[in-house]
Amino acid sequence: MIISSATDFREAARCKLPPFLFHYLDGGAGAEQTLRANVDDLQSVKLRQRVLRGSEQLDLTVDWFGQRRGMPIALAPVGLAGMYARRGEVQAARAACVRDIPFIQSTVSVCPLSEVAAQVDKPIWLQLYVLKDRGFMRDVMRRARELGATTLVFTVDMPVPGARYRDAHSGMSGPNGPLRRVAQAMLHPRWAWDVGLLGRPHDLGNISAFRGHATGLEDYIGWLAANFDPGISWRDLQWIRDEWQGNLILKGILDREDAQDALAFGADGIVVSNHGGRQLDGALSTAQALPPIAAAVRDKMTVFADGGIRTGTDVFRMLALGAHGVLIGRAYIYALATSGQAGVERLLAIMEKDLRTNMVLTGVKSVAEIGPHLLAG
Repeated sequence: MIISSATDFREAARCKLPPFLFHYLDGGAGAEQTLRANVDDLQSVKLRQRVLRGSEQLDLTVDWFGQRRGMPIALAPVGLAGMYARRGEVQAARAACVRDIPFIQSTVSVCPLSEVAAQVDKPIWLQLYVLKDRGFMRDVMRRARELGATTLVFTVDMPVPGARYRDAHSGMSGPNGPLRRVAQAMLHPRWAWDVGLLGRPHDLGNISAFRGHATGLEDYIGWLAANFDPGISWRDLQWIRDEWQGNLILKGILDREDAQDALAFGADGIVVSNHGGRQLDGALSTAQALPPIAAAVRDKMTVFADGGIRTGTDVFRMLALGAHGVLIGRAYIYALATSGQAGVERLLAIMEKDLRTNMVLTGVKSVAEIGPHLLAG
């Protein structure tokens, strides 16, 4: 199969993965209206094409929290990434290092923080959920600090899990889930050999490190559901800011007032995000939510955005809408599932080429020059 875009990687991943894993990644909440809107609204953003602007020398680097990065892209935290390729978090983190961009490790990763940190030569970023078990949260932050993590990405839009209807149909959850997953794995031998057999242990590494015993995938949904904290409020987060002395990013902001509250709280950055359309179906797409948020806080904190980003053109669009950088999730996991580290590197190279093309055709020489003035209409 010829791979030239994230769409190609998605199709390759669909063929290779057992359905329960593909649909867990690919699906969203409810009727998936917000999931679709993330893609459609972003792709509907029109850009001003300019000519004869002399954009031969291009600078794609960005400065985030005092560190220079190769592109305005980070790999988003994705739960169970280690089930999509053999020790998937390690492979993704290596790809991020090669491309000089941040890798954000999920709380619910297969590979523990210690395994990933030992395999890369740059500090990782850690994602953490709001959970009832404060001891677990403190333990993860402590271990992250000891391993040199510099940035905490705190997910605030998941006090309860969204309604993921696809999961019940695919076998990720629902009746006879374990038997259905085994049957699917047997019908996908490449995945079964490379990940199912050679990718063991299939464990939630960070949770197991805290609990002192293995926490398998059968515990994944139940453990999270029991530990989400719907009663959390801004005042309950102050101990996080006091505990974590590094960079703090709040992920899951969709409202301008919430962005202003995040600034007042002391966050160093935010991610404008609807959790990839996996939480509140009917929420604004990030392309719709981003401009007023960026207008309110962009000059005072670092603003990232995710949701619906599949190409370098989509990256450019998010920057033009006001983001300082973007997080990509599904797109890189499709590539990871297809061909591991090499696949992620290939996807990032395709996105970089797209981004360079867009910069030339809109007449800008650096990422710093991209902004709302490049939006058509």
